[in-house]
Amino acid sequence: MVCSMMKKGVAAAVLAAGGLFLAFGTHAPSYVRTAFHKVRQHAKDAVDPQFDIDRAREEITNLKPMIEKNIEILARAEVDAEHLERETTAIQANLATEKKDIMALRDRVASGVRVTSHGEDTVTELKGDLAHRLDHYQYVTQLLEEKQTTLKAKRKIIKAAHDQLENLRTQKSTLLAKLASIEARLRMIEATSAKNEFHFDDSALSRAKETVNELEERLDVLARRAEMEGRYAEGEASASSRFVDPGRDVVKEVDKVFGSDSRGDSKPGDKTL
Repeated sequence: MVCSMMKKGVAAAVLAAGGLFLAFGTHAPSYVRTAFHKVRQHAKDAVDPQFDIDRAREEITNLKPMIEKNIEILARAEVDAEHLERETTAIQANLATEKKDIMALRDRVASGVRVTSHGEDTVTELKGDLAHRLDHYQYVTQLLEEKQTTLKAKRKIIKAAHDQLENLRTQKSTLLAKLASIEARLRMIEATSAKNEFHFDDSALSRAKETVNELEERLDVLARRAEMEGRYAEGEASASSRFVDPGRDVVKEVDKVFGSDSRGDSKPGDKTL
């Protein structure tokens, strides 16, 4: 029965494909892809934007376990690197001491004998001791180089991990800020849509504006009239405005402001208007 249903399904698919090919020819795959994309886009547009916002926020939150896991690994790597660095430092110090002993023993081998508490060592024994020390020194030196290479690689990996964590933290903060901006924009759009549901009569507002404008114009006229009355009115006010303190030397004040040469070619005998 299952085989029969599968055969029917395959046959239906073949017939559908054949119908598309007869209808659109070689362009049938393009039509199918376009139709699929349109259906998918319509489905996405039908989803509430708030749902996608919540989904995006959840995806950003899911980054936290990954960040914490890598922080734990990075902390262990830094501790291992610090231990390895202290170990290499100690090896370097030991090698420096061994080098001094080897050089001292070399001088004694060159002299032929070495005096000890049990007597004198032969040259052969001295050479054997020197060879053993030298072999050990070279082995430890090679071991030190390997540890230093490992330490250098660890430091490089640690730095790359720090950079990745910092970049991830920055990207996470940027995504959260962008998501907050999108949500605020959505709230504003929703508020605008709700506002558009109300219908107000603007005639009352127009009448109020007209009254205020008329009052403003009236006050402007009153202010301008008061200004003109003060400017063109004759009488005691204009006479008093020309009163000068007898002790005030206006000529000196003019010379001080404009300079004594500001009179140009005028002479004392010239008449003034």
